[in-house]
Formats: sequence, structure tokens, C-alpha cells
Amino acid sequence: MEFLESIKKAKEQSKKRKFSQTWDLSVSLRGIDLKKPENKLNLEFNLPEGLGKTPKTVFIVDALFAEANGKCDLVITKDQLDKIGADKKRLKNITKEYDSWFAEAPLMPLIGKTLGTVLGPRGKMPKPIPPKGKIDPFIEMSKRMIKIRLKDSPVIHVSVGTEEMNEEQIAKNVSAVINFVKEKLPKGRSNIKNASIKLTMGHPVKLNI
Repeated sequence: MEFLESIKKAKEQSKKRKFSQTWDLSVSLRGIDLKKPENKLNLEFNLPEGLGKTPKTVFIVDALFAEANGKCDLVITKDQLDKIGADKKRLKNITKEYDSWFAEAPLMPLIGKTLGTVLGPRGKMPKPIPPKGKIDPFIEMSKRMIKIRLKDSPVIHVSVGTEEMNEEQIAKNVSAVINFVKEKLPKGRSNIKNASIKLTMGHPVKLNI
């Protein structure tokens, strides 16, 4: 399987730690002008084999309060937005603690006004959901979804799983991400300089792409 040997090598070279390590994929680019807005990326992608963990979710709701309450890690109501937005320190701490953000679509303009200056730069602007939708599908989505960002530096860093997952699962996720990135670059594969994979505290191993 593509990339499997490199992933096995990275795992062999990494010492066992007292915490669950994450598989980190790094893709270095070339020949791409990031001064042009059209070359920057801010995309969502669903890993075929999932993240290997359940991320902490935030739902900002109004009509869906009863649906969300008790199902996700943090529920923020419409009435709380002004207070939370005014406390920038608290809001920054929330962005560090919680991974996936969702919000009822009609609330998005208000969220942008009250929380946008903190959430936007951190890539935590919520994914809109229908006001009459169900919460469960979005919780399941959060177990697969990553954000692929390319802003000022020509390098993409993403997590593609945890060390509890087997090497074949990680290889499938890596392959899917690289193929997705190639499709989004102006010159496809020609824009990729190199790529590497490593566990959180391990040494990077180059991928043959």
C-alpha cells in the first residue's frame, strides 16, 4: 500500500509515550504564490478512516438547544454570544480546548460580529447547520473532519489519526489527503516539493510521492 513502509518506519523510530500520540502529516509546497488570495486554502476534508478519537465539539444554538443539550461537549446559546465575545481571554481558552465548532445557520452573522475576531484567525469559525437539522450527524462528521489550511507559509500541516489506529488506516488517510491537496493546487503534483509523516514526539520520515 502507498506510504505504508514509511509509516511503519516512523512508528518504529518513535518511542512509546505516556500519552496518545497523533500522526502528523506535513506537505511542503513550491512554485506557488501565496500573495495571491486564490492560491490560499481553507478547506474541510473528511478522512476515510476517521481521526481515531472523538474531538470536543461546540454547538452554538437557538432553536436546537434541546437537541444539542447533553449530546455535545459545550452548548452556547444565542443569548450568551455577547457576553462570551466580550471576554476575549475566555474565548481564546475555549478555542484551545474545543476542536470542532458548529452553529445554526441563521446565527452565523451574529457569531461573526461577536466572536469572529477570535475564531476566524484560529480557523474555528463554526460550520453552519440547518435550524431544523439533527445534531447527531454533525457529531459523527466531527470524528472524520480536518481543516486543511494554506495561508502565509508554503507548508500544510494536518493530523491524520492517532497511534492506536493501524498503519493501513493511516496510509489510507495520508493518501486521501495528498490526493485531495493535489487537486486543489494550481499545478497539482508539480506544486508539491516533498511530504513527511511522524508521530507527535517522533522524527519525520519522508514519503515517496
